[in-house]
Amino acid sequence: MIGARPAPGDLRPNPDWTGLPIFDRRGWKRVRFGDIVANLNETERDPAGAGIERFIGLEHLEPGSLHIHTWGNVADGTTFTRRCRPGQVLFGKRRAYQRKVAVAEFDAVVSGDIYVLAPKDEQLIPELLPFVCLSERFFQYAVETSAGSLSPRTSWKHLAEFEFGLPPLDQQRRIAEVLWAVDETHQLTIRLQNDLFTAKNAYFDEELKIDTTDKPDNLKNLGSALAGIVAGKSPRSSSNPVSNDGFGVLKVSAVGDGVYREDENKSLLDRADFIPSLEVKQGMILVTRCNANLSGIGRACLVEKTRTGLMLCDKTLQLVPDETIIDKEFLLQGLHSKPYRQFIERSANGTDAKNISQATLCSAPFWIPSTTKQQEVKKRIKQFTIAIDTIQQRVAHLSAFQSTIINEI
Repeated sequence: MIGARPAPGDLRPNPDWTGLPIFDRRGWKRVRFGDIVANLNETERDPAGAGIERFIGLEHLEPGSLHIHTWGNVADGTTFTRRCRPGQVLFGKRRAYQRKVAVAEFDAVVSGDIYVLAPKDEQLIPELLPFVCLSERFFQYAVETSAGSLSPRTSWKHLAEFEFGLPPLDQQRRIAEVLWAVDETHQLTIRLQNDLFTAKNAYFDEELKIDTTDKPDNLKNLGSALAGIVAGKSPRSSSNPVSNDGFGVLKVSAVGDGVYREDENKSLLDRADFIPSLEVKQGMILVTRCNANLSGIGRACLVEKTRTGLMLCDKTLQLVPDETIIDKEFLLQGLHSKPYRQFIERSANGTDAKNISQATLCSAPFWIPSTTKQQEVKKRIKQFTIAIDTIQQRVAHLSAFQSTIINEI
């Protein structure tokens, strides 16, 4: 009898995998990237007239993900003219250390900072190309050959010289099948994680609705729950992330939607510019006050853990809760509630970048029930959080699993 299959999140790298047929290197040949991959430069100066509805900027590519979940609308205006077609691979040539690679799933025009790649001939199957670009060696090479201080870019001339071992076609197909199967499971797990996050927010909003229907006095404003707000600053910095023992400043992207990303930072040019009072520490609640996208304003996260030597940037705020009035975790959940989000998006101003003032942020409607009610809601929210954390661990394991296979090959 065949035993139960392990859950995807339970899979771990196994050194014995190198003995499997997909790792057998007999018959592999050494090739240059540019000899088998084309850097396409198909131009479309009238995308709307050509029936192209979407454009893709570097900000729409997610680090480490082969899938494009956001894009811009051509109808809103764009200067991009480089065209991509479904199945072609997009590689972010600016700041290659961000690891931005994706497979186009629709017709679009893309930023000039994105290479559009495709196999030149039948030596390389299209399904394997994105994983070549996701490999650690490829990224290291792209970073090492980048030029420029503030916005380093790797050139096609250099990328074309990258060398790697190319398996025979039948082996390429088997490798691609395995990697895409892992990717599919990874995407399904992320979808489950997002569904749980949505359910958690829906529960909170429903409790808010029920409570404030009978007791409207509980709907106050955010400022009444705070003991203070700390504003960040942005000293001179490079475009590179901080080294292990260095000092840096957060980028606004470090404050995700409920997730703190410490690797989203920039190294300070002069460590004397570091401001100790603005250092990011465990337990802080951070909020964005400025962002290019409306949905990115007022976004909040709790710093569960962080490295030392990182400070708040001028686009982030630290909210200091008055813990005699509101529980810290309850405050964080309230920053995802519908009334708060609707107010923020309605109140933000600015043209190129949207922003919100501290005074306006403090006036945002906020549910502040009794401490007993807060603990009751917090307990239920905690159950959602535990489930989400479990799924997040599986997502991380699947990412590691996929990376191990790619890098072993």
